[in-house]
Amino acid sequence: MIKAIRYSQFGKAHEVAELIELPDPGIPGEGEALIDVEASPINPADLLQFEGKYGAAPPPLPVMAGGEGIGIVRAVGAGVTHLKPGDRALLLFAGRGNWRSSLIAKAAKLFALPTGVDPLQLAMLTVNPPTAMLMLQNFAKLNSGDWVIQNAANSGVGHSVIALAKRRGLRSINVVRRTELAAELQALGADSVLVDGPDLPARVKALTGNDALPKLAIDAVAGDATGRLAQSLAEGGVVVNYGMLSGQPCAMPPGDVVFRDISLRGFWLARWFATAGPDEMRNVYGELTRLIADGTIHVAVEATYPLERIRDALAHAAREGRRGKILITPGR
Repeated sequence: MIKAIRYSQFGKAHEVAELIELPDPGIPGEGEALIDVEASPINPADLLQFEGKYGAAPPPLPVMAGGEGIGIVRAVGAGVTHLKPGDRALLLFAGRGNWRSSLIAKAAKLFALPTGVDPLQLAMLTVNPPTAMLMLQNFAKLNSGDWVIQNAANSGVGHSVIALAKRRGLRSINVVRRTELAAELQALGADSVLVDGPDLPARVKALTGNDALPKLAIDAVAGDATGRLAQSLAEGGVVVNYGMLSGQPCAMPPGDVVFRDISLRGFWLARWFATAGPDEMRNVYGELTRLIADGTIHVAVEATYPLERIRDALAHAAREGRRGKILITPGR
């Protein structure tokens, strides 16, 4: 038997998560790989899934939990030549339900990761870094020296935005809720850290000057925070929303939409997975893997938990004031 995480009702993740046993997945068939799960981060999307608030519609219950992560290939089936036992592979391409001891996946969607790289950092490769990269490059034409602004800057995506913006020669304004986060983010390369508040647009204008306001805002919070970002942008700017940490709909002042041509766009990585070609995906993940390997992208880890302590892990991940990600480590 193997251990896995499931939920049979919607609610707070740490209240509804269940540790269950499942039959051993057995021997991989043709074109398949058997993988021992090594590590998986708890992302905001995972917490929302437990509440039935993520995606176009709630999934049918019960649901096997867990998204991105990494695992070690234990065996491969007939016809699999690009993977071998001992390789480390990303799990999200195997589908969801990855918070378990081991699983069988279609090998065609998997690829071996480089050796000698921190496995906990690789476990956080699939979702947050490409989300940051694609939002930075796909929604506004940005030149070296331009400002970008983001909220929830202390998140995993936020850390990646800081690193990738710095690498492109962009300057980042990073909005947080607590003053004490400033030193940490500046050490990562943040050019400016501002505490959110009603006067945020005025402080952004004072920082950048009216002629150099950001063209792009990245919003993980929604609610009134979306409007404050919109008011901080140059005319014709774009707010890209990818999260709803506030639990509220995005709210933008009509004056910014009508008279300043500020637009609101959404980004969902799952949609990119569904539309991107294999070459584009290989290029994106190849570059991001190199940036993790050389330390350009690095996300702080606050704690790791075994599957047996899943409720403690989920409660910790939902806690305010964290200084890093929480990961589940079935195989460590």
